[in-house]
Amino acid sequence: MTEAYIYDALRTPRGKGRKDGALHEVTSLRLSAQTLNAVKERNNLIGHAVEDVIWGNVTQVMEQGGCLARSAVLASDLDERIPGLAINRFCASGMEAVNLAANQVKGGAGDGYIAGGVEMMGRVAMGSDGAAIAVDPSIAMDQYFVPQGISADIIATEYGFTRDEADALAVESQRRAKVAWDEGRFSKAVIGINDQNGIPILEHDEYMRPQTDMQSLGSLNPAFQAMGEVMPGFDKIALMKYPHLERINHIHHAGNSSGIVDGAAAVLIGNKEFGIRHGLKPRAKIRATAKIGTDPTIMLTGPVPVTEKILADNGMSISDIDLFEVNEAFASVVMRFMQAFNVDHDKVNVNGGSIAMGHPLGATGAIIIGTLLDELERTGKGVGLATLCIASGMGAATIIERV
Repeated sequence: MTEAYIYDALRTPRGKGRKDGALHEVTSLRLSAQTLNAVKERNNLIGHAVEDVIWGNVTQVMEQGGCLARSAVLASDLDERIPGLAINRFCASGMEAVNLAANQVKGGAGDGYIAGGVEMMGRVAMGSDGAAIAVDPSIAMDQYFVPQGISADIIATEYGFTRDEADALAVESQRRAKVAWDEGRFSKAVIGINDQNGIPILEHDEYMRPQTDMQSLGSLNPAFQAMGEVMPGFDKIALMKYPHLERINHIHHAGNSSGIVDGAAAVLIGNKEFGIRHGLKPRAKIRATAKIGTDPTIMLTGPVPVTEKILADNGMSISDIDLFEVNEAFASVVMRFMQAFNVDHDKVNVNGGSIAMGHPLGATGAIIIGTLLDELERTGKGVGLATLCIASGMGAATIIERV
């Protein structure tokens, strides 16, 4: 089978996903177009250079609706003969875009692709598209639906994680992110974003709070306790499904959960001939991809079974992986992954994660693949695995090998 290589990986800085965020006046279309233009310019792509642009975005309404991928191509400097495909696998949309592109290349359906995603969470509110599993009683009741924050607290309760452990992981994420920025570890990947007049408006991840410590986090109230215990009482729904749990231990809050941010990311993928044609040197090959469905109530445990699957399908073991990127949707997600595989935190999210820098839903999967690649190159290590938990109970994973 043809190999699929990563030739470039880049991302925007992540802006606070609210009205005072630096990217708030930038539309999803403009941020996507600037990201695609950066891929084109950095790699001197001329004409009908890639087969397709596969673009993930989760909340596909308003400015993020109507096949944003194709609109972004037309708004960019890419050739209009390049089509666009918008996809949605919730938080793994950006990763699924990369995986789909890689598997298209491996299968011979085109020599090159641009894949990634965008989410402007400050402009298009999370959940504003509606979701049958959340609003339709015929499925919500059958599947014991609870919001993700409750799911994260169920994981903490089921696997014995404490508030102090979750807060300590969050403090460490902030510390690592600051070190990574201070040492220029993101300099190869991050592109600055300009306003309509070409004036720079954001060049650095805006959400970070490096002053965070255990004391400041300790003052925060659990974010999901009220919806769990009072209105509308999601803890009761959870306990109906998991009666062995006496109560749900609510440990998550804004400081140990992923941040709401705006951002985009792209990965340039192609076969060997694509690189030769455009004078590009491959940085890594996409060794394997995987996805899986999981329990939809606890919902966020997907990184464990999808990692088991991708390793088994490819005759590998956890010891074959040098570095891990596990999306920090909530602290308990990462803690459960490390617990399940007995992986040391020194190998996981070594440059911080979404707790520190934010989680722009449709882009994060592509972001962590790029972060993983940069760190493999910086440290001279060989093989890395990126994985995310996904709403409604799914998991996705990608294994890359540095060239």
